[in-house]
Amino acid sequence: MNENGRWIVLEGAVNVRDLGGLPTVDGGLTRPGRILRADNLQSLTPADVNLLVTELKLRDVIDLRSNTEVRLEGPGPIVDEPDVEIHHHTLFAEGGLFTDAASDDPEESEELDERALPWNDAERLDPELRVTGHYYGYLRDRPDSVVAALRALAKSDGAALVHCAAGKDRTGVLCALAEEVAGVTREAIVADYVATGERIAAILERLRSSDTYRVDLDSKPADSHVPRAEYIEHFLEILDTRYGGPMGWLARHGWTEDDTAALRARLLD
Repeated sequence: MNENGRWIVLEGAVNVRDLGGLPTVDGGLTRPGRILRADNLQSLTPADVNLLVTELKLRDVIDLRSNTEVRLEGPGPIVDEPDVEIHHHTLFAEGGLFTDAASDDPEESEELDERALPWNDAERLDPELRVTGHYYGYLRDRPDSVVAALRALAKSDGAALVHCAAGKDRTGVLCALAEEVAGVTREAIVADYVATGERIAAILERLRSSDTYRVDLDSKPADSHVPRAEYIEHFLEILDTRYGGPMGWLARHGWTEDDTAALRARLLD
């Protein structure tokens, strides 16, 4: 970790940090070494793997990438570690050419098992979805994956790591929900989301080295990739308004009191 105690320095990933040390509404702090968040893991070096698996006791990896991303990019070297279980729960990605947009070729579309995301058609979106964009879409389209991914974080017997491609959007939403379950303050949830912006240049450089992501990234202004506080704030406000908060949304989709207790036991002293 670096000097602030949350960033984890690896050679093959640039957006890795611990969810420990976040303030909670009851005056406590989340526990370090339990849940990590990251960008993609394909380029981990042997030293990186040793740090994660041997030193940090990584036992579960929750991969939020689409089926197409996994097929094109692969799982990375962590898949060869016998002590680590990989949980793949696609949320659909940011509507990129290879990340989850359906092909015009019916045969290829069937092979990829993905479809075009509804937020790609801006005229069909109501004003709320134009602001929250794909974040709310994850919950609308794949509540099963959201709940399953949170349960995998809660049930790990070592450190658990959740990641997508950049560790920004899909990972940001899932971590915000996990932090909400644990009772982290809204201010700290927003700050954790925004922290990815400190590494955004390095993240984009990594992703642009891959054919899977380059076209998608270059088709959008660089400024559009920066995580801003208002994005996650508005997403959480939508859940507050529609469901009485993230906990209300989770309860509606099968999340139980036992699930809450398990995740809180993981993250709280």
